[in-house]
Amino acid sequence: MSINLNSHAFADNPLLRKPTDPFSPKSALQALSIRILETNTLSSTSPNFTVLPFKNSRPLASSTGDSPVPVFQLGWISLEDLKGFFENSGSQLSAEWLVYLGSSAEDDAVYWAIDVSDHSSLVTELCSKEMSFVELRTLMVASDWEDLQAMRNLAIAGHAKALLEWHNISRFCGHCGEKTVPIEAGRRKQCSNDSCKKRIYPRVDPAVIMLVIDKENDRALLASRPKLIPRLWSCLAGFTEPGESLEEAVRRETWEETGIEVGEVVYHSSQPWPVGPNSIPCQLMVGFFAYAKSLEITVDKTELEDAQWYSREDVRKALTFAEYKKSQRNAAVKVEQMCKGVEKSERLGADSNTESGELTPMFVPGPYAIAHHLISSWAFPHQ
Repeated sequence: MSINLNSHAFADNPLLRKPTDPFSPKSALQALSIRILETNTLSSTSPNFTVLPFKNSRPLASSTGDSPVPVFQLGWISLEDLKGFFENSGSQLSAEWLVYLGSSAEDDAVYWAIDVSDHSSLVTELCSKEMSFVELRTLMVASDWEDLQAMRNLAIAGHAKALLEWHNISRFCGHCGEKTVPIEAGRRKQCSNDSCKKRIYPRVDPAVIMLVIDKENDRALLASRPKLIPRLWSCLAGFTEPGESLEEAVRRETWEETGIEVGEVVYHSSQPWPVGPNSIPCQLMVGFFAYAKSLEITVDKTELEDAQWYSREDVRKALTFAEYKKSQRNAAVKVEQMCKGVEKSERLGADSNTESGELTPMFVPGPYAIAHHLISSWAFPHQ
């Protein structure tokens, strides 16, 4: 059956949706710089400057086992504690290393992110406090998808990862080759060459994802990709080309990968996707229903392992059999073990079983992925 969410994973970031942010990036950076220079931390009471550290694209997280299913928390630390960690490791914290995420009047807080990958002693100290740097994809699966606050925390972590990775891949000016420097509290970058001064913005890469539908025979086209989880079937997807509309990208990608001609293309929804390759940290998945004009499948084996038409009943069974809550529990336990220093290597989602314990013949992505909602909204149109 379909699992309904208030919004897609990584969307509904509470630090982005408010039109009246208590701080602008400029004023936030000014306040941060002053706070870093302060020596009397007792005077630093309002607002609360809090930071989310990352190592190799992984946010810091902690976990509590108080409930039947462990619940992870993002590893926010105070600016004062971060300063202390740097001082203990023999370094001095710089305001330029932090990226502004937003502020909240309700929490009286200003939120930042920082990449500490190059500070090994600081990383060791952080991980000694029953915290660990956990892959965002693992946190995505471990999140309680029906818990609004948990999903908002995931959105904040996704936004932070996307910005930090964008900084990592935009260290040099594409116009003159000189180094770039952060401006506007890390929301932008600028070439350090005085004769160039090119301003650089985070690049959003749109990708189309589509459920191709055979309306006459009440079927949907699902595909499996090589080197992914066995028995996982999903929608077709691909990046847009320069000068191409989203609808054109849907038709081109469908034709290239399966040889099927698409006519009508109908928008469904979109999802930020910061868990793709680090070289493309700011993906935006734009979802569509695409209605087939031809039905014969010719699979491009370089892109897909297979593609087949499935009836609505087949798809409903796949959605029913796949134990998404089990995957969520397993991932939550993995996060807890990592935070306790016991890291496991099981592949998430690799065991989707029926209630009898048998492996399912097929399953589709979990509720954290827009593909799930494209598929489930077609399979259960009246929910």
